[in-house]
Amino acid sequence: MDIWPRIAALIATEGACVLVSVLAARGSVPREPGARMIVRPDGAFHGTIGGGTLEWQALAKAQALLERGEAAALILDQPLGPALGQCCGGHVTLAIERFAHGDHEMVAALAAAERAGPFRTRTTVHDRHLRRVVLADHEVSAAETGTAFVETFGANLPTVALFGAGHVGKAVVLALAPLPFRVVWHDGRPAAFAAAIPANVTLQSGPPETALDAVPEGAQVLVMTHSHALDLAIVAAALASGRFAHVGLIGSASKRARFLRQLAAVGLGEAAAARLRCPIGLAGLAGKEPAVIAASVAAECLILAQSRTINAKPAHRRQSA
Repeated sequence: MDIWPRIAALIATEGACVLVSVLAARGSVPREPGARMIVRPDGAFHGTIGGGTLEWQALAKAQALLERGEAAALILDQPLGPALGQCCGGHVTLAIERFAHGDHEMVAALAAAERAGPFRTRTTVHDRHLRRVVLADHEVSAAETGTAFVETFGANLPTVALFGAGHVGKAVVLALAPLPFRVVWHDGRPAAFAAAIPANVTLQSGPPETALDAVPEGAQVLVMTHSHALDLAIVAAALASGRFAHVGLIGSASKRARFLRQLAAVGLGEAAAARLRCPIGLAGLAGKEPAVIAASVAAECLILAQSRTINAKPAHRRQSA
């Protein structure tokens, strides 16, 4: 979720908003440091810090800040035990900050930095305000130290390149919309795209080869066009490029076998067998309705994306409530 561009837009349209951030966490907690939600004056909000009593209380404090019109921040060190009626046993540090027209210049600078790509800040607590200084790329990130925190904005999200804007393609785009992906959506028929496009989607309607060239290395490729011949051409080009770890093709086991024979004829046999995923989606999830297929494919995309960074994460992850 974009943070500072959204805050800038809400200041312009609503006059104010509140940012709730998880600055630090220890033990079993609902969300990790960097989880955020933005609260609007009308009570609506974007994002989540994990739900439950912790989020409910944070929302109440955010609304109180908005109603009082205070240009201030609250820093809450909250244990997640009996005080909240929860059994997580962890501890979180929350920041609850109100932004209004007087913060326009600072917010605009951070919004511009976020649009340019991921960045980090050294965030310090001073006189009921949070001060953020953008860190240079070479500066080493540090853990929480006293009242100083390192925050990351503008996450470098994995890319899914989706070829095909049929019923299933449209459903997959909707399933990926709330998930942490950037989606490049291609179809040679511009009129085939849905009327409303999620914010994380970029449209491509030129030659599929051109669209593939623009897809970043390591992206997941999903092929589900209106033509088997076009499917084959895109799959062959994606595999031949060697830039994509996974190339997914909608279809049956018999379609996979047919494509493998045709790919082998052009010298892509072993590479195709290793990197072609067909059928796509989670095994064992039945149903051919577009929404069911889309849910299965989106779940598989999440698994594949997490498998690329699993070595950088704790081996044992728990959900907390």
